[in-house]
Amino acid sequence: MSIMEKKEFWFIVGSQQLYGEDTLKEVKTQAEHITNALNESGILPYPLVLKELAVNTDEITRLMKEVNYHDEVAGIITWMHTFSPAKMWIRGTKLLQKPLLHLATQFHESIPWNTINMDFMNLNQSAHGDREYGFINARLNKQNKIVTGHWNHADVQRQIAQWMDTAAAYNESFNIKVARFGDNMRNVAVTEGDKIEAQIQFGWFVDYYGIGDLVQYVQRVTEEEIEALFSKYAELYDFEYGNYSKDQWENSVKTQASYEIAIKRFLDDGGYDAFTTNFEDLHGMKQLPGMAVQRLMAQGYGFAAEGDWKTAALDRLIKVMSHNQSTGFMEDYIYELAPGQEAILQSHMLEVDPTLANHKPKIVVAPLDIGDGDDPARLVFDGKSGDGVVVSMADFGTHYKLLINEVSASEPPASAPHLPVARVLWEVKPNLQEGMKTWIENGGGHHTVVSLNVTTDQIINYAKLVNLDYVVIN
Repeated sequence: MSIMEKKEFWFIVGSQQLYGEDTLKEVKTQAEHITNALNESGILPYPLVLKELAVNTDEITRLMKEVNYHDEVAGIITWMHTFSPAKMWIRGTKLLQKPLLHLATQFHESIPWNTINMDFMNLNQSAHGDREYGFINARLNKQNKIVTGHWNHADVQRQIAQWMDTAAAYNESFNIKVARFGDNMRNVAVTEGDKIEAQIQFGWFVDYYGIGDLVQYVQRVTEEEIEALFSKYAELYDFEYGNYSKDQWENSVKTQASYEIAIKRFLDDGGYDAFTTNFEDLHGMKQLPGMAVQRLMAQGYGFAAEGDWKTAALDRLIKVMSHNQSTGFMEDYIYELAPGQEAILQSHMLEVDPTLANHKPKIVVAPLDIGDGDDPARLVFDGKSGDGVVVSMADFGTHYKLLINEVSASEPPASAPHLPVARVLWEVKPNLQEGMKTWIENGGGHHTVVSLNVTTDQIINYAKLVNLDYVVIN
């Protein structure tokens, strides 16, 4: 599915009419130059659109109303080219409902000491304007992002790009729809939560469906569709038959193919972009969906197991933020506690996201000790290496809390030939003992979303936008 519909960001440049038309023409020319350069940098993930100069209260208020109205606009970037008295910004900024980035920069990189005069000073007084504008955003508690430095520096452009991804995810958050096939796993605490509050605060829609609703879709999948998808599997993955006959193995894999087709069709028909399953609710299903779920996560659908709708929605959210790169649902399983080697082995019964794979996955069929179904097929691989973040959402009844732990993932040191599931290994920062203790003290769950493609800062920016409590462990 599409990770993100077409989005754009508006570039709004602040000045004032006191300087005269000639100065404003120069401001507009420089703003056009910056806009074109940023769009041509190849770093920004979304296009930047320059709007007319913001020089008075009425113009600023009109622009902010238009930002709210246009769904394709994911946020605005403001630049105070000159001194823009901030009382002009109060009304419009209070009305703004989209994310805001204040780019504290100036057109020239360096001070031209040999030619500088008062005309140049008055035209290029961003340092003056930034303080005035920054004060009013702080006074209004706008929770805006501030990026400082010269606009043509790569590190500044990367910060803008990361904020754009966060802003796009914030907008998408209000469109996330989760389909729950079955209820939560019985007697499990962390998967429970207030769905109404989640919709109010984050915009998430969460709907329940009996497993029979999905079974009807499975029954309508044709043999021709299954065979066509199975042929794609042969192109994408290695086949490992193990102790199964070819017919037994292929029947198991084709069952997962039918589930993939059916679940995708169900989700698309209902406008859902995230879902949950539960091994305790399999009535009418031959297997627990395993490979089918992995394949759908790789296409951009959010997922979590055992009815964990919070993590499924969070998975979809961070997939948007990361462009579905190296991001997916995960579960803490086993500690490595040997001195100097401390780590946590991450996996799940079946559903590990292939966007985290560091090599070509193989299809394996193996028994599953829970769920009372046939032996399900799953994709098996080792996880990638790299620095990343692990995120968990906890509902404390009075408020939600986001746990953010920085980690360093690495390839597992051994093959584990008897473990028929994908696996990811990571070291917890600052170290396993402190990280574990802080996570547990703050109610962090065993279901998480891991991303090797987003930063702590991006997650924090989102949390601030939705007034979400958070704890960072690093």
